[in-house]
This record gives sequence, structure tokens and C-alpha cells, in this order.
Amino acid sequence: MKNTNRLLSRRDFVQKSVKGMIGVAVMPTILTSCSNWKGANDRVAVAHIGVGSRGTEELKSYFLAVKDAMNIAVADTFKDRRENVALMVNKYYKDNNLATPECKAYLNFQEILERKDIDAVHITTPDHWHVPAAIMAARAGKHIMLAKPLGLSYPDFATLKKEVAKNDVHFHYGTQQRTSPHMQLAYKLISEGAIGEIQRADVWAPGGGGGQNVVCNEMAVPEGFDFERWSGPAPQRSYCPERVTNVGSWYTNDYSIGFLAGWGAHPLDILVWIAKEKVSGEYSCEGTGKYWTGGLYNNIMSWDLTNRYTNGFEVRFVSDDIAATGVLKSVGKKDGDGTTFFGTKGWVSLSRSSASSDIPEINEKLNNFPKSGTYIHSENNSMGQVFVDVVRGKTKELCPLDEAIMSDTISHMGDIAIRTGRKVTWNPDKGEVVGDTEANRLFIRELRSPFTV
Repeated sequence: MKNTNRLLSRRDFVQKSVKGMIGVAVMPTILTSCSNWKGANDRVAVAHIGVGSRGTEELKSYFLAVKDAMNIAVADTFKDRRENVALMVNKYYKDNNLATPECKAYLNFQEILERKDIDAVHITTPDHWHVPAAIMAARAGKHIMLAKPLGLSYPDFATLKKEVAKNDVHFHYGTQQRTSPHMQLAYKLISEGAIGEIQRADVWAPGGGGGQNVVCNEMAVPEGFDFERWSGPAPQRSYCPERVTNVGSWYTNDYSIGFLAGWGAHPLDILVWIAKEKVSGEYSCEGTGKYWTGGLYNNIMSWDLTNRYTNGFEVRFVSDDIAATGVLKSVGKKDGDGTTFFGTKGWVSLSRSSASSDIPEINEKLNNFPKSGTYIHSENNSMGQVFVDVVRGKTKELCPLDEAIMSDTISHMGDIAIRTGRKVTWNPDKGEVVGDTEANRLFIRELRSPFTV
């Protein structure tokens, strides 16, 4: 693995719809060229980097029950988190009489990357660590499942893309909605021309601006927490408990660009997945937004953005508070987030918890799935199985890196357009905002030494 001396730190995809409505055409193709996978006990050894609330939930929901995987390491900067999760994993295997190596807890995830017996990593750190950790993992030859959103700096996106290809590892983006039966069916129907040629799309997501800002009063770092490693490549700031919560990292610009990417990643990912050809070229972005003010939080929490592509395609991307005013024509905007595709024959509106269409036969098909838990259309906790199947060469990648870069960049162009107060134009071939040095600087984050990649 390269550059280790510079570092201090840290669902069955091929699922069947109940009605058998999703055909082979939607499912990843079997890769016979990858059938030479051989792992310990023919199981994929997975390590989990970042086991806070979301990381632990995904480990439990997505990975523990996967029979051809074994979870043998966890890392986190909070001592109680990493130790408790390792105990939970070991207890699960013991209680179920499963012969699996002990799951060990680590402060420094670099030690995990140095282990030869680990095949893959599942990264659910705060956003500012996502891409740097993934780059290190790729250089160590580990397959990567990375939580959304992607990251903060376009040059690092390019580095990750290069390292994934160079080291022949798989990358799996954690936008789990693609595994939902109704999403799979919608992909198939739209791809087959059920709504005609797609002409435009509406996208909306929670802005996260419903609470109160907080003041960060400096205090001593508590025992059992490594704040230096948690901060990692981000600027080193004073410690306060509010800074290192989920909310603190979501709404503070040192660590993310807020729900504009953090939640926007889900509906924007569906946009890119279904309408990739339409959104692959150069586009302009303009709009307005509001920021958190008066405290620790300083990201954008409300937005109304329009992207116009050179091919004539148009995307309206707004926060849920703006959607609630009725500015969108999408009937599906009743849900907190979603994507509506408008074609020459009609529209399809998709969210995690609902689907609808103005074409009766499509609407009926999209709603012919069982309810499960809080989701009308269950994801069936299949993302871990998808990842393991990709690593084992059983399926093609469902959530590839190039599409993660495309959807995340849409969020960043919105952030940049609002912060600069002007229309910006993104050229994906050059990887830059056209003719705007200031705008480009906003899409570059310098990594703090010694956490550089």
C-alpha cells in the first residue's frame, strides 16, 4: 500500500419481486470472466470503517445475515462504539453457531487496510473522510462500499477513480434505493420507452433546516475519543460535543455540504441511473438558497436550483420546503424526497416510499408490491448482498463510481451556484466550472497533513 507512512488514521441484489414483475433485462448480467473468485472459506471478509449510528445499522441490516460474507473488523474513533459493535458481531456469530474469525476493534483504520485477510471495506465515516478513506482502501487492494454522499473535492474524485481502476478493485456506492423492487421496475419500464423520450425531471430532498443552530463552546476532548483522527483531513477546530454528532457533521461546511448532497444523493442517484444519457454532458446551474446562520452550522439548508443541459434536458432540484409550496408539477412531491421523470407519453414519480404515474397501467404495476416496515416498497436489506455478489464476480456493479461522481457533482454545482450568487457551467470532460476560477476553488478541498492522499 502506498503512502502509509504519511497516515495517522483511521441486500440479496438479485432479489425477486413478489410478483415476478422485474425481468432478467433489469438484473445485472452474470460475469463468467470473474468466476475465479477465491476467498477464505469462499466468503468475503469485510471490515467496517465508521460504526456510528448509520454504520452500525448498515452492518446489522446489510451484512450480518449475508452467508457468503464474514465481518471480521471494525474501526471508529469512539472507543465505546468500536468495542461494542465488535462484541455485537461476535455475539451474533456465536449465538448462531457460525464459524467465523473474531471481529476485532481498531482505532486506526489503516491497520485494517494492512491486513491481508480482509477483502473489502464498508465505509460509513463522516462525509469528509469518505473519499480519502476510499482512496487508501483502493491502494491497499480492498473492494469498497462507500456511504453516500461521495465527498468534497473533485480532484480527489479523480484520484479515487484512477486508484480503483489501477488496483482492480470494485466500488459500490451506498445509495440503496436502486435495490428496491419498484425502482427496478421503473428503470425497466422507462428504459423500454413506457413514458416516451424523457424531456425533463423534478428532484427534491429534505433540506434539514427544521431545528435550531447551536453554539460550539470549546471544552476538553473526552477520554475514549480521538478528535484528531475524527477531524482527519478537515481543518482542526476546537472540540465541542455538538461538532462531532451526525447533525454537526451534516450541517458544518468543514465536513460536508449538508443535505444538498447528504440526502440529495438519493433522488439524484435515481436521476442519473435512469436518465444517465440525458445528464452526462455539459450543463449550467443557477438558483437561490438559504444558509444556517448564527452558530456552528453553516451549510445550505434550503434551495431552488435549475440545471440546463446542452442537449435541452432540464432538471429542477429543490429542498422539501420549496417543494411544499407547490412549485413542482410532480404529484409525488408529497414524500420527503423523490424524482419525477417527464416523457413525451407521460410521467413516472418515484420515492423511497411511493411510486406513481399518470399512465394507469404503469401506475398499477408500480404499486403492485407489498408494504414492509416504514417503506411501501421494501429494499429488503439487500445492499450488503449486492456488494458481496459484485466482489465475488456474480453480478455487474449496480452503483458504480462514475455515476456517483455525476450525481454528487450536481449537488456541488448547486452549492457553488448559491454561494457565488451566479450561474455556473460544469464541463464533465474537463472536470471544471467553465471560465470561473473562484467557483472551481469551491470544489477543491486541501487535505490537512498528515492525512493527505
